[in-house]
Amino acid sequence: MNDTRALAAQALDQIVRGGVSLRVAFAAVAPRLADPRDRALVSALLHEGSRWWLRYDHLIGHLLQKPLNRREPVVHALLVLGLVQLAVLGMPEYAAVAGTVEATRALKRPQLAGLVNAVLRRFLRERAGLEAALQADRALASAHPAWLAAELERDWPQDIDALLAANNTSAALTLRVNRRRAARDELIGRLLQAGYEAQAHAWLSDAIVLGASTDVTALPGYAQGHFSVQDGAAQLTPELLALQDGMRLLDACAAPGGKTAHCLEHYALDLTALDRDSARLANVRDNLTRLGVRAHIATGDAARPADWWDRRQFDRILLDAPCSATGVIRRQPDIRLHRRSGDIARLATEQTQLLDALWPLLRPGGRLLYATCSVLRRENEQQIGAFLARQADARALDAIPPRFGRAAGAGRQNLPGNDGMDGFFYAIVEKAA
Repeated sequence: MNDTRALAAQALDQIVRGGVSLRVAFAAVAPRLADPRDRALVSALLHEGSRWWLRYDHLIGHLLQKPLNRREPVVHALLVLGLVQLAVLGMPEYAAVAGTVEATRALKRPQLAGLVNAVLRRFLRERAGLEAALQADRALASAHPAWLAAELERDWPQDIDALLAANNTSAALTLRVNRRRAARDELIGRLLQAGYEAQAHAWLSDAIVLGASTDVTALPGYAQGHFSVQDGAAQLTPELLALQDGMRLLDACAAPGGKTAHCLEHYALDLTALDRDSARLANVRDNLTRLGVRAHIATGDAARPADWWDRRQFDRILLDAPCSATGVIRRQPDIRLHRRSGDIARLATEQTQLLDALWPLLRPGGRLLYATCSVLRRENEQQIGAFLARQADARALDAIPPRFGRAAGAGRQNLPGNDGMDGFFYAIVEKAA
């Protein structure tokens, strides 16, 4: 257990200072954790350490006479994890403190054991006052970067407290049933029989919500392609595209391929799955094979159709655009550590270029579905509003179920946690016939 905390501290330092994603950091240490309980602990520490880093990094500055982060960054990360164990995970005080102190020896920093013990003990004594002082700063209290908290408040002033709180909760695991290979009720029955909590989503016909995160590859039916992991907010694509068998569909930024697969599970399509990342496309191909569906896989930049387009227009285009991912922070808490304020303008420019480049590829009377997992208006309703103003032959369709989110310009926006789903935006644009 002591080595486990040391590994977690090293991985968290990689996330914070090295810019490594949480997923990659955990995958790097997981092979060294033979006990499933240790893997679960490290996963929890990395998720909550990333989620709450900004808050507890700030508090450590008040608990130390001299900062550690530059001289001993891994021990600094260990201290953050110590506070997370006490304040977030609710571990018994003795176990959390003793285990964290002992981890200094595994990190070959035994000379800092006394310092770590003193900081954690002081936090326990002064916790109420320290945390009360944080409440004056909404960004620090909720562990969000100041620029992001300000932008969220500007976009959603009436919802800001609920939005920040939702970002600090754990997201449920949602499955999407592959209706070509399994029936939802039958799969729920198999999951329940295997000891998992599982229930049908309230209104999404293919969705199953599990009671807790788990190793999905161990679930019954995974190897047989009976389901995929996909949040409910992302499961509206076939309906919103109004697909029919035989249609020619472009998924313009296809990786990781969930929406491509979902469309093919519903309809027999001439579907091109395009992405500029060939490594991620290899994973798309493997996943489609597992699910028993086929698509044309193409490597290329959707913003440069001349490099890959065959000059045959598409009936439908799905643009699941590169975005800030601010709607999935609860699921990927390291986003708040890696995203920068300047990224938003860059991403908005890229989205504009993609929309303008893809529009000529759509046939008259066809539909383009614009989707992001962002909650920022610059990437969503403002982006689509500007596109509609530029394109005289484009009109927005009011065809998104009102059950999904709320009206947002020419589209609809779901905020994180609403209906248990991620933050997500959709807009449907039709080309004049």
